[in-house]
Amino acid sequence: MSQMFEKILIANRGEIALRVIRACREMGIKSVAVHSTADADAMHVRMADESVCIGPAPSGQSYLNKAAIISACEITGAQAVHPGYGFLSENASFAQALQDHGITFIGPTAEHIRIMGDKITAKDTAKELGIPVVPGSDGGVPDFETALKVAAEIEYPVIIKATAGGGGRGMKVARSAEELEIAFRTARSEAKAAFGNDEVYIEKYLQKPRHIEIQVFGDGKGNAVHLGERDCSLQRRHQKVFEEAPGPCITPKMRAEIGEVCASAMRKLHYIGAGTIEFLYEDGRFYFIEMNTRLQVEHPVTEGIFGVDLVREQIRVASGLSMSFTQSDLEINGHAIEVRINAERLPNFTPCPGKVKVFHAPGGLGVRMDSALYGGYSIPPYYDSLIGKLIVHGRDRPEALARLKRALSELIIDGVETSVPLFHMLLAEPDIQNGDYNIHWLEKWLAEQFA
Repeated sequence: MSQMFEKILIANRGEIALRVIRACREMGIKSVAVHSTADADAMHVRMADESVCIGPAPSGQSYLNKAAIISACEITGAQAVHPGYGFLSENASFAQALQDHGITFIGPTAEHIRIMGDKITAKDTAKELGIPVVPGSDGGVPDFETALKVAAEIEYPVIIKATAGGGGRGMKVARSAEELEIAFRTARSEAKAAFGNDEVYIEKYLQKPRHIEIQVFGDGKGNAVHLGERDCSLQRRHQKVFEEAPGPCITPKMRAEIGEVCASAMRKLHYIGAGTIEFLYEDGRFYFIEMNTRLQVEHPVTEGIFGVDLVREQIRVASGLSMSFTQSDLEINGHAIEVRINAERLPNFTPCPGKVKVFHAPGGLGVRMDSALYGGYSIPPYYDSLIGKLIVHGRDRPEALARLKRALSELIIDGVETSVPLFHMLLAEPDIQNGDYNIHWLEKWLAEQFA
């Protein structure tokens, strides 16, 4: 018989820490916030039942300090850790260290994090599990001669990616053999500088794909489901800014097919917790990119259309309980959209930390604001510039878009510049209104707007 946790430590900050605190409170579980010295006045510290300072402002000395987090668990008696997203959420050695100290990591096993954290191993695993992948090299490409052979086999254009990569670093496109040499050498040197590992691999470069991701969930006992897809194609420098569910271009038949492929793969793995399988989608075909073994920033749009609390479910299965729903319980209701609001100055998206003089969150039917802002709060310069997520839900896509436009007009953040004006502009674009965009659309549009 499994026993629910009495106290959970949240190894994160900002809106995601608040999100987990809310789930804990509804479940009657005590929460512990950890924070750096720079976050002493942060909302998650105010809202949690207890808080522990784990180090100075730089994240390497605080939010990424595994020993300090484990000590905080021992001091407070927290039985489990929720890592949120970012920081240590996909760190296999952290998950293992917690297990070694008798603390539950609310997420997948260290082994699954390890498998999916390496892009080449992840791709090989996806292939074995029957998930469709992008044509490309079998593993790392050791030299330029091998790169030439692989590119000729899969045909140009190709993209070179860092094995240990992320965030768009160590990625270069080559449209011919002439371009390949420069792209190959540049990608390797970028990868070495960013990740300390210059290994790269090569894939077919899709011209106008959409970024479609499938939300999966397992209980570690061989049960797994999919919760449809999210379209996250509106990106700048591989960073998502606007996400919606369901995807405007995905039919119910396609959703059922790719969803079952992903759920079946998770059953075979005995995967536990939330995960997202990311694809490039072009001309009716899905190509696996990677799997994120954690909660996504954009999880609220899935919660919106399915009416489930993914964080609550993460906590339940981590405690040993089975999932509270089956595939047949999951039915899509309406349409949801999320926009990521960053403290950034347009048009260059330069971080804009500073003091928030006034903060007013929009409200009303179908509007959700996930943010840790408050009037008088000083946004520190040490962390990611994400300061809020505005999520809307409507009976259909046009209603969700109308609701988003209305909610954006109600949102007040005075004192710092934000990315809100970008969304006002985007909502006026016919392509956005029609759902007709791909992963290159936003960067092309930004170049035209701010030329």
